[in-house]
Amino acid sequence: MADRRPKVVGFCCERHAMDSSIFSARSGRTYDTGLRIIRVPCSGRVDGMHILNALEEGADAVFVLGCLEKNCYYDTGSVEGRKRVEYVKSMLSEVGLEPERVEMFNVSSSMAWKFPEIVSRMTEVARRLGPIGSGGGDGR
Repeated sequence: MADRRPKVVGFCCERHAMDSSIFSARSGRTYDTGLRIIRVPCSGRVDGMHILNALEEGADAVFVLGCLEKNCYYDTGSVEGRKRVEYVKSMLSEVGLEPERVEMFNVSSSMAWKFPEIVSRMTEVARRLGPIGSGGGDGR
């Protein structure tokens, strides 16, 4: 199963995060095609259940990508998104799953270079840990 493509889900706010992905593609930057983007109004609207459902449905890693915290379109959405991601990470740890499967990132729309870096980072995490329950991670 070494050549299985990692499954990564990205919840991206429709403002800066989606702009970053679009500008990234327009500038010729590429990222792993195993990524599935879910467009959300704001990273603060991503509930812990959304993240857990993505993992339950087969995602190997999930990230939430929002606006910069001091530049969030909805003021505190990115802060709320980060809190929810941290809560999910603590839940994963409690049940013996690797919390690094879930991360929160922040970008501005002009940070086209960062989007492929985030996707690469999460794809590498997914590749290293393998599917949930495969025993490919750190032995938990």
